[in-house]
Amino acid sequence: MSEQHDTMMYPTIEELLGRTDSKFRLVTLGALRACQINSYFGQLGEGLGAMVPPQVLTMSRKPLSIAFEEIASDKIIATDPPEVTEEDLLADSMIPAGEANLEEAALEQADGDDAGLDEADLDSAS
Repeated sequence: MSEQHDTMMYPTIEELLGRTDSKFRLVTLGALRACQINSYFGQLGEGLGAMVPPQVLTMSRKPLSIAFEEIASDKIIATDPPEVTEEDLLADSMIPAGEANLEEAALEQADGDDAGLDEADLDSAS
């Protein structure tokens, strides 16, 4: 029986590809999780606790190897982001009605102030 070593040979690429639908997704998922693991180890001494710790017990010290082991053990699963429709994009780019009315009122007041200054200037000149 051969001993299993923590190298790039484990988990095997075939095993990892079986967990995702494409090589691109595997690379992206592994890289994103490795960044999270790296951030977790970086903030350990600060006591922030904002990042999720590694989800597998491992002897590996490299974030990417830990990420691949998490993917192989189904601790990390790729999901699709929610679909964004054109209506959502338009709604996000629009100014809410209350704010739009405030802007219009401010513009009208500015126009009124300009007109008031002109009349005052005319009155003082006469």
